Amino acid sequence: MKQQILETIRQNDTIIIHRHVRPDPDAYGSQCGLAEILKTSYPNKSIYVVGETEPSLEFLYKMDIVADDIYNEALVIVCDTANQARVSDQRYKTGKSIIKIDHHPNDDKYGDLLWVDTEASATSEMIYELFLAGKEEDLVLSKKAAELLYAGIVGDTGRFLFPSTTEKTFQYASALISEGIQPTSLYDELYKTKRNVAQLSGYVLQNFTLTSYGSAHMNITKEMLQQYDVTPSEASQLVSILGNIDGVRAWAFFVEESSQIRVRLRSKDIVINQLAKKYNGGGHPLASGASVYSWEEVENVLKDLDLLCQQN
Repeated sequence: MKQQILETIRQNDTIIIHRHVRPDPDAYGSQCGLAEILKTSYPNKSIYVVGETEPSLEFLYKMDIVADDIYNEALVIVCDTANQARVSDQRYKTGKSIIKIDHHPNDDKYGDLLWVDTEASATSEMIYELFLAGKEEDLVLSKKAAELLYAGIVGDTGRFLFPSTTEKTFQYASALISEGIQPTSLYDELYKTKRNVAQLSGYVLQNFTLTSYGSAHMNITKEMLQQYDVTPSEASQLVSILGNIDGVRAWAFFVEESSQIRVRLRSKDIVINQLAKKYNGGGHPLASGASVYSWEEVENVLKDLDLLCQQN
């Protein structure tokens, strides 16, 4: 499949790369890391990256503005996006062909070429593998591309702490560092916390709920977001802090937005992606997302999550 993808890339002069909405470091890293590899390797091709901007990740890369007609003859590559509904900028469907590269469960099998590896720690790890598959022929890895892929791997492995981290992950990370990137500077930017977000994290740690079965949760209402002057995206970044609490096995973070309540589900040892699917979502076995539309539905999610902890 990697060779088929590389050959398709070689055959196309215009390539537009997408990723998912509300991007995280792996979405940016895989999308923009691939773009940098292709720009360096094929300077005569037109390579674009599109999607909504995430202010906290703008230091990594800037998105392009692409006119509708450019899609007519374009190869579209979608990175790190399991479901079509989550692709940022739905014009991806208007390209002449689509390639899907992802490491989430392949429940939505879209695209003309699909490369899905659920064993990969990050889609950025897969993009580095794609580079390895083509480097003997024509692919070139720039320092910027290495930085982007490293950021993606760091982000999706929780700085190499998550169970998805493998020996291969460390090998690739080492190879990327050897390209001259500065991991410490990258960490400083990725994990820099605004004062108001830090204050909200303190509130979360003082007010989360933990049941006797080990399920925990925190509700972040629109009023709380306004009180701390925090965006829903910034609030969602705090989801991991509950995982450090003794006695917590699985937890949910509910962040109220204008028309829905975003659900961030995490677990140390209990598979929770089937629960996410029940509530309009999906994801990895131990890290998933969902959406509900009332606080009454939130109560249903909590009952199901606590039952999972009780049964496991």
